[in-house]
Amino acid sequence: MSDYELSKLDIRIFGKWDTKVEIRDPSLKKYISLMPVYLPHTGGRHEHRRFGKSRVPIVERLINQLMRPGRNKGKKFLAYNIVRAAFEIIAARTGQNPIQVLVRAIENSAPREEVTRIMYGGIVYYVAVDVAPQRRVDLALRYLVEGARTASFNNPKPIDEALAEEIIAASSNDPKSYAIRKKEEIERIALSSR
Repeated sequence: MSDYELSKLDIRIFGKWDTKVEIRDPSLKKYISLMPVYLPHTGGRHEHRRFGKSRVPIVERLINQLMRPGRNKGKKFLAYNIVRAAFEIIAARTGQNPIQVLVRAIENSAPREEVTRIMYGGIVYYVAVDVAPQRRVDLALRYLVEGARTASFNNPKPIDEALAEEIIAASSNDPKSYAIRKKEEIERIALSSR
């Protein structure tokens, strides 16, 4: 189906939210897929293609990140419901499209520079390197979900509420956000080892 035919259809994620959102960061534009889908569940069709995960809708990538080992391992429907409930909370609190808030959170919490180990004659050096855009999106999603998981672990706060708060905080560049703190820590370490 061509882009023109897709644009004529009114496909909304979770039946509510439009995917026509703005991506400010030009380097991440190719790696944040906003393809409109009824149900964010591709079933691993991307995995045999190089950079195939960049074609997976960003909402599904968030859902997949929630299915990490531990409590929600392999329970995609549970993760789907958590993200849908979190999007409802985001829409109620901000009055904006939650997909736009998620994209802004990814842009703000994606580290630009990190450290890599280089071994040279038995001596280990840490060198600052630029982060590839695909990895930036991966790290941002990981930090958003990690922050939500740590906020709701051993806490009466449900994970959907914790995820919504984390995404809202990261989208407004709030230093209380786990993802923003992680990004700043990584960039600070990289700056010191330039």
